[in-house]
Amino acid sequence: MTDRTSALAEPAADETLTRPFHGPSPYDDYVHASVLNSLQQPLTEAADEMGFLVTTQVMELWFTLVAHEWQTARTAFAKDDLDAALDALTRSARALTALNASWKPIAALTPAQFNGFRAAFGRASGFQSAMYRHMEFLLGQKNAGLLNGHRGDPAVHEALAETYRATSLYDEVLRFLHRQGLPVPEHVLERDVTAPYAADPAVVEVWRRVYEGPCPEQRRLTALAESLTDIAELVARWRFDHVMVVRRAMGAKPGSAGSSGLAWLERRASRPVFPELWEVRGEL
Repeated sequence: MTDRTSALAEPAADETLTRPFHGPSPYDDYVHASVLNSLQQPLTEAADEMGFLVTTQVMELWFTLVAHEWQTARTAFAKDDLDAALDALTRSARALTALNASWKPIAALTPAQFNGFRAAFGRASGFQSAMYRHMEFLLGQKNAGLLNGHRGDPAVHEALAETYRATSLYDEVLRFLHRQGLPVPEHVLERDVTAPYAADPAVVEVWRRVYEGPCPEQRRLTALAESLTDIAELVARWRFDHVMVVRRAMGAKPGSAGSSGLAWLERRASRPVFPELWEVRGEL
């Protein structure tokens, strides 16, 4: 190796990179990396528990971002700001793609590997994730009973109850379409938003008109329909991957929180998100 090659391989440190800080670095002040990196506290010596903890915590962060973007889009639809809404939906789709990739570190856990630390987390379960429940409620898949598990934490419970009581992302999409002159029926617009959303044939017809509309504005609404379909597909893939991870690691045993485990996940995975956007494809 020549002196020239060595010099290229080992550049002199920039003075700004070696200057000491008084207290935490500005990076840590902003990102709170030291806090994040202190949150992994395995309870066993199992080699796979650290990966399980990090994966779960990373997923919680992605849940937070996805819910934030859907709330942003919901607000934009209420203001008839389609551009801002589409931007937020696009960002959420990118976050969902990253969320789905988060399964990789634990996707191939064997029953023996999972059993090496499963008992340590007792009755803890992803079913109890409040931020994931925010996502489900924003999708219109609401269930009052799922609020009960969070009553012991008043701040978390009230935040989740607020999302439960509010319109879903899809509710605001349909209200927006109504204001654009599309025939979304009154019974859909005035429905009880705390009830789970159910597919409606009249809404299928609305989306058919969107896809078949010839004018430029309709093409923008078609872009909206496809953006929502992207999100629905990514959510479905996340649920399916969850089923496969559980099936591979623990089979059909009951879940740690007492749920039916795999059977419950399979039922949830079978429910389509934004159902009319799938039904309309058979009408085109």
